[in-house]
Amino acid sequence: MTAPDARSGTGRPAELFFEDLVPGLTVDLGVVTVDADEMVAFARRFDPQWYHVDPDLAAASRHGGLIASGFYTVSLFMRAYVDHLLSRAAADASPGLEELRWLAPVRAGDRLAVRVDVMGARPSTARPGLGTVSLTGTMLRLGPDDRPEQEVLRTRFRGWFAVRPVEVDAAEAEAAPTEAAPTDGADGPDGADRLDGADGPDGGPIAADPSAAESPDGEPTEISDSPEVHRND
Repeated sequence: MTAPDARSGTGRPAELFFEDLVPGLTVDLGVVTVDADEMVAFARRFDPQWYHVDPDLAAASRHGGLIASGFYTVSLFMRAYVDHLLSRAAADASPGLEELRWLAPVRAGDRLAVRVDVMGARPSTARPGLGTVSLTGTMLRLGPDDRPEQEVLRTRFRGWFAVRPVEVDAAEAEAAPTEAAPTDGADGPDGADRLDGADGPDGGPIAADPSAAESPDGEPTEISDSPEVHRND
C-alpha cells in the first residue's frame, strides 16, 4: 500500500521533501529581469509613492530616476521561489519571516540573480508529518558580464515541508496487532468507577484541557505528557 501522492506548492506531484532540504544546501532560483511597465504598474496599484511612479520627480531627486517598490522586488523573489523550488517540493504553509531587507535600489532593466540557502531543518513538534526549514533568500544585481555586482534584497524565513511518505506493505498492515480499546466504566485503584481515569479535587472527573499552547511562530501546539525534545516549530 502506497501513501497518497504528496503535492507540490503548485499542486503537481512532489519530488522534493523535508529530508532533501538539508542545511548547507543552496538552490539556484534563476535570473529575473525587472520589467519597466510591470514595475510602475505594481507601484501605482500598491505603493504609489512619487519615486516609484513619477519619472520627472524621481529624475530630479537623489534617486536619479524611478526605483522599484521594495514589495515589487520581494514579489519577484517569491515568484522565482515558487517556480524553481516550491513547484517541486512538498510545501505546506509558512509560519512567517524573521527578516526582510532592501539593501539597494532596484531599477527597470536590472537583472537579478535569485537563490535560497537552507540554514536549518528540524521536524515540527506541533504539526506531525511536517518539518520546519529555515531559509535565507537573496537577490544580487548582475553586471554586464553576468557577475554579481550588489546584493539588493535579503530575507530570512521559515517554511513547512512534508516528510517523505512511507510505503506500507498491505499484508504487514493487516497482520499488525491492534490495542484493545479501554473499557468504559473501569474501576480505579479503590474500586470506584471513574470517568477519564482520574478524580478532581472535589471528587469529580478532571476534564481534558481543550486549550492549546502557542509556539513562538504562532502555530498551535498540542500539550503532551512526554518531554519535548525540540522547541515548537
